[in-house]
Amino acid sequence: MAEERKRRPARKKDSVDLEMLGLEVGNRPPQALDVEEAVIGAMLIEPNCVDEAMEELSPACFYDEKHRMIYEAMAALVTEHTSIDILTVTQKLKSQGNLEIVGGPVALARLSQKVGAAAHVEYYIKILKQKCIQRELITASYDILRKAYDETVNVDDLIDISQTKIFAAIQNNVKRDVQDVGSVINQAISDIERLQNSTGLSGVPSGYPSLDRITLGWQPSDLIILAARPSVGKTAFVLNIARNAAVQYNIPVAIFSLEMPAIQLVKRMMVSETGLAADKIKGGQKLESYEWTQLEVKCRNLAKSPLYIDDTPSLPVMEFRSKVKRLVNQKGVKLVIVDYLQLMQGPAELRGMREQEVAAISRTLKATAKEMNVPIIALSQLSRNAVQRTGSNNRPQLSDLRESGSIEQDADMAVSYTHLTLPTI
Repeated sequence: MAEERKRRPARKKDSVDLEMLGLEVGNRPPQALDVEEAVIGAMLIEPNCVDEAMEELSPACFYDEKHRMIYEAMAALVTEHTSIDILTVTQKLKSQGNLEIVGGPVALARLSQKVGAAAHVEYYIKILKQKCIQRELITASYDILRKAYDETVNVDDLIDISQTKIFAAIQNNVKRDVQDVGSVINQAISDIERLQNSTGLSGVPSGYPSLDRITLGWQPSDLIILAARPSVGKTAFVLNIARNAAVQYNIPVAIFSLEMPAIQLVKRMMVSETGLAADKIKGGQKLESYEWTQLEVKCRNLAKSPLYIDDTPSLPVMEFRSKVKRLVNQKGVKLVIVDYLQLMQGPAELRGMREQEVAAISRTLKATAKEMNVPIIALSQLSRNAVQRTGSNNRPQLSDLRESGSIEQDADMAVSYTHLTLPTI
């Protein structure tokens, strides 16, 4: 027993002991040890069950530490393209120093006999995934509870931590089913039929014909990065895109403005909409009576358009995800704009590690676009390298994006500004 405890990996300092927590509340942690045995037994004698289990289950899905070790040994064998049976698993466990911990060859032989019908394995896997999600949610909830009692934790960080932990528990255990090509073709045909009666674009139109000819509209689930140096018109460009979609095409649009208050954004849109001098809208110069009429008439369509603005400063990226989900479900939003990416806050645990924080923000933006099936346009600043190059090599590069190389990996499309003209792609 002492040797077994010695071999077990040390528990992380901040992790939750589910056994102790279960005793405190009078419940055992969610588990199904007999089902774990049945799945491992099926994998030992039925090759088809190996592929099915490996596709759906992670080691964390096995509550019993011995079962988890056996499953990890099987996963290692699959990686090495070695067939799985009692002998190969025994040798792998022995090489890992875990054979005696799991009970030796006798325990493996016993597990191979605890097998129901192979046809039931799919059902067993669902049970293990359910128990795993329950345990992860318990762990996340207890971590959140401890943080909530900690007076040194800022409440905004607490909300961010809570959303991150719950989201991670869900995402780690949700997989999309494989689709047969026939069903996808039917979806594609329906989409083609829809396009025949629309603008001819498969995505959200920008209102710039030359740009739409290239993009065919902003595509659902895409992350589009609009990059430029400061003060070259990024915000003006995306405001025009938002206006065109919402006013001209009646497409619901959400703008997350982290740099500029909502009223300032709207005033800029009013200048563009009315053609009045910016000083009269933004600077307080006197408006003539006919200009008041012009202001009211020209802004009428803008006021009625399905355009939503959130001007929360330093918006945590997980709060952004929650807001987008609500806007899509409640308002039918089809396009999301973020101004701008580097002003968002990443997960609290990455604060101070700027490159990793921006990478986490970028990944979450892409994941949100895919999950909600909407295009997200995120403005991003270019580094100074973009303006220091001369000659034929002065075109902005993806590597010029500030603070993280992962932005270029997550982006489906990058649009760059070099002058106050239509951007290049």
